[in-house]
Amino acid sequence: MAIATRLTERLGIRHPIMLAPMDLVADGRLAATVSRAGGFGIIGGGYGDEAWLKREMDAAGDARVGVGFITWSMAREPRLLDLVLERKPAAVMLSFGEVKPHAAKIKKAGALLICQVQTVAHTKEAAANDADVIVAQGAEGGGHGIARGTFALVPAVVDAAPGIPVAAAGGVADGRGLAAALMLGADGVLIGTRFYASIEAAGFASAKERIVAASGDRTIRGILFDIARRNVWPSPYAGRVLRNEFSERWRGREAELMQHPEEAERYAKARSEGDFDTAAVIAGEAVDLIGDIPPAGEIVERITREAETLIGGASNRYRASR
Repeated sequence: MAIATRLTERLGIRHPIMLAPMDLVADGRLAATVSRAGGFGIIGGGYGDEAWLKREMDAAGDARVGVGFITWSMAREPRLLDLVLERKPAAVMLSFGEVKPHAAKIKKAGALLICQVQTVAHTKEAAANDADVIVAQGAEGGGHGIARGTFALVPAVVDAAPGIPVAAAGGVADGRGLAAALMLGADGVLIGTRFYASIEAAGFASAKERIVAASGDRTIRGILFDIARRNVWPSPYAGRVLRNEFSERWRGREAELMQHPEEAERYAKARSEGDFDTAAVIAGEAVDLIGDIPPAGEIVERITREAETLIGGASNRYRASR
């Protein structure tokens, strides 16, 4: 079975599920696995590492995948977009920055343009630049975002861009999230944290285990970890991660942390060694819904099956009173 929507039609996929382009986690292997399972995998281009991008696009093989960029950081390595487009990805996803400087080049190259938005104003900009798909990202999600919650943002984005397929992101980790997104008017979902806790996801096993053990109550939003790694994002973006010993030590003392360069060195070492008492595990509030580390293809099938069951049974469960 499958759920057909405008998103599945636009992307040419079987299930309305997209992989979030998580930096260093959504590599070629994970993206290809999601696509081959009937979803749409997106490699996390992150801040731009040419050697990594080449390797991971090659690793995706003949799978139909996209590549996602942190848009504001593209000025550091502007030629990386050209490098990616030369390899003919099915789509390019732009998040956290102006769409206009890059939209025409992406469309001319024959790739679909996916724009992640956090506000209605962002939505109108994406629509004005001929976005093929819009991702409405709520603040429940892991990693960077702004402030609006998914439940209220998604229908507002749908209303602001009625002709464009919309995917909901932030707080989605099971079939209930997909079914809810469809009821809100979205055409599918973009999922990060649930796929982080999969066999194929890049990264340390200990990070995945922390996601499985975590509660959404133990996530935190802010710029603490950006300060620690000396990569502070432009306002108003802040990131959601799991709390750990480092966050509990420095939370509320961000200005003081900036005066301790030795902490940046310690943090970098911790990231490279998988010491997550210091380094952050980037994860969203939906960690409560994650209890295992299965193959990514199984996640796609499981979420779709759960959503189909919920949607099919909704008319029997709820009846209007007279």
